[in-house]
Amino acid sequence: MEELLSEYLPIVIFLGLAAVISLALLIVPFVIAPSKPDPEKLSAYECGFDAFDDSRMRFDVKFYLVAILFIIFDLEVAFLFPWAVSLGEVGLFGFWSMMVFLGVLTVGFIYEWKKGALEWN
Repeated sequence: MEELLSEYLPIVIFLGLAAVISLALLIVPFVIAPSKPDPEKLSAYECGFDAFDDSRMRFDVKFYLVAILFIIFDLEVAFLFPWAVSLGEVGLFGFWSMMVFLGVLTVGFIYEWKKGALEWN
C-alpha cells in the first residue's frame, strides 16, 4: 500500500504547488495594486468617446455575417487537419463524409458572398 501511495506523491506535490501558485496569483494583485477609482475610470469607454446610444440597440447584419464567415473557416481548419492526417485510416466513407461537410461549408460561404459580407464598403 505504501508503494502505491508513494507513486502518487509527485502528483499530490504538483497539485499542491499549482494550488499555491494559483491562489498567490489571485490574491497578490488585490494586495499590491492601487485602488483609487474616480469617475473617469468608472465611466463607459467606447472608441475614445462617451457612449451615445442604448447598449441593446440592433446591430447591422454584416457583424453577424462576419461571425458566420469566421466560424466557417475556423471549423474548416479544425476538422480538415485531423482528417488529412488520418485520411489513410478513415477510408472511402471518411473521404465522402468530409466532402459532404465541405459542401455544407461551401453553401455557407456562397451565402456570405451573396449577402456581400466580403465587401468592405
